[in-house]
Amino acid sequence: MSKKVILNTSEVVTCSGFEAKAGKAMMQVNPITNGAILIEDGYISMVGKELEVLKAIKSDEYEIIDAGGNTVMPGFIDSHTHFIFGGYRAEEFSWRLRGDSYMDIMERGGGIVSSVKATRESTLEELVAIGNKRLDSMIRFGVTTVEGKSGYGLDMVTEIKQLEAMQILKEKRSDIDIATTFLGPHAVEKKYKDREDDFIDFQINQVLPIVAQKNLAEFADIFCEKNVFSIDQSRRFLMAAKDMGLKLKIHADEIVQLGGAELAAEVGAVSADHLLQASDYGIGQLAANKVIATLLPATAFSLKEDYANARRMIDSNCAVALSTDLNPGSCFTNSIPLIIALAALHMDMRIEEIIISLTINGAAALSREKDIGSIDVGKKADIIILDFPSYHFLPYHIGMNIVKTVIKSGKIVAEN
Repeated sequence: MSKKVILNTSEVVTCSGFEAKAGKAMMQVNPITNGAILIEDGYISMVGKELEVLKAIKSDEYEIIDAGGNTVMPGFIDSHTHFIFGGYRAEEFSWRLRGDSYMDIMERGGGIVSSVKATRESTLEELVAIGNKRLDSMIRFGVTTVEGKSGYGLDMVTEIKQLEAMQILKEKRSDIDIATTFLGPHAVEKKYKDREDDFIDFQINQVLPIVAQKNLAEFADIFCEKNVFSIDQSRRFLMAAKDMGLKLKIHADEIVQLGGAELAAEVGAVSADHLLQASDYGIGQLAANKVIATLLPATAFSLKEDYANARRMIDSNCAVALSTDLNPGSCFTNSIPLIIALAALHMDMRIEEIIISLTINGAAALSREKDIGSIDVGKKADIIILDFPSYHFLPYHIGMNIVKTVIKSGKIVAEN
């Protein structure tokens, strides 16, 4: 049996709990001053004051991990990303900076069409290799679990290829966990223009059954938005996915107030994501139906849009999660420090709420809150050690990575 103990902490920020924290409960990070953690075979077996923990062990039984007098907390969970895709759109980003419209960029072959073309042209091996590289970067930021979506194929072959790439990475890597999401209806494939219902039929009747049969995804997602997929089309796709055993997510109310938040509540989605334009009624429905509100501030920052109203959501008793939305177009970043800075400085979130959003609530957005997201007995020992003695240093270091050590299932997997 592998036995380890984390000692010499300034504080252990436990975020203790086995369900999402909503509203005022998002302030409850439950720190233990001078805490310690016992780890046995990759799972937490005891957490408490160092003196209490030391009484429970023989000194020679456990390998010691010295926290160096610093803060210890749960690993971060990046619960909304698109990290498997081919190609880049750097020139397009420069076009946007000079003021070119999205439609102008689309006419030049840019936008999602560019990413779809590059992803279709990428081999499975190439997607695995670039995914590997991006996972390495995530781990250095303290991410121990990440979600990845398909959605840059739109056809059957490439959507399956993206999901298979993530499946290979799941089996290959023990230093990060991957949750997979099928996002076939991310946009309308060109040949289905003005035939969106037919495209939804194609996704439901031809692609979804293969995804479900091969167990390639845990979740299904759709871009519910004006000029993309309507509420009715989104409902039809999501209910079909639910009937096939997939849990539900939804890109909701990002650009216009369409009613995506309300739909997420209606269909029993695990999370509704983006929500920049969510209505007060929709926010109330998310809270009442315990749907996680996953907010993606780096996307709003990149697009120079107003941020989702995190304060209103929390005050309405929503459970809020934060994530990077790493993708090739609107938000090419996997920087957790950037997310922390934007949430603190532009979304009126307290650091405790931010930490909860990136840990236990991120876990809940992936239906993993019973297993990860907090430092509790019985959970995986997914833990990070900061380079400073208080969690208040997280927003204070604006955009800077202060994660020193990353521990996944009790093993040190990265040291910065």
